[in-house]
Amino acid sequence: MTLSNTQQEFVLHFGEMGSRWGINRTVGQIYALLFICKKPLNAEEITSALHISRSNTSMGLKELQAWQLVRLKRRPGDRRDYFTTPDDLWEIVRTLVAERKKREIDPTLSKLRELEMHGPTGDDYGDARISELRELIETLTGFYEEMERLETQRLVTLMTYGSRLAGLIDKAGAAMPLFTSQT
Repeated sequence: MTLSNTQQEFVLHFGEMGSRWGINRTVGQIYALLFICKKPLNAEEITSALHISRSNTSMGLKELQAWQLVRLKRRPGDRRDYFTTPDDLWEIVRTLVAERKKREIDPTLSKLRELEMHGPTGDDYGDARISELRELIETLTGFYEEMERLETQRLVTLMTYGSRLAGLIDKAGAAMPLFTSQT
């Protein structure tokens, strides 16, 4: 498989960004390749297209499967596994957010709750900051859970109208102070 210059740049960029997103370069490249390919690819095709070792391909695919970012496909009469990404971009985003929440936000929230259960430390400022951070994360988590329940089209509509809603809240706040965004 030969990639066009644009495809190569896309794949290389995802590889570079991978380390910033908490995955290694090869995993980012594998995902980018699968994302831009119309048909599912097997490990040999991925290895060949990216000029990486078969073991790197295998480990990268396992990591992407653990993140639930790739789908396994089978072909009749072929024992090889084929991989692809979901077609729905919103499904990909929802999966990424859910996985990041599970791996990063949930453990932090658990730790903050655990620290608060130990009781006051004698450092009122530090205790208050921990409590404030826990409350913020709980608020954001609650918001995430509400948004996660929305069907995709409703979520897209809500996001599209987000700044307009903020403007309406500001206007309502001028008429009724209860609605000010500074509460």
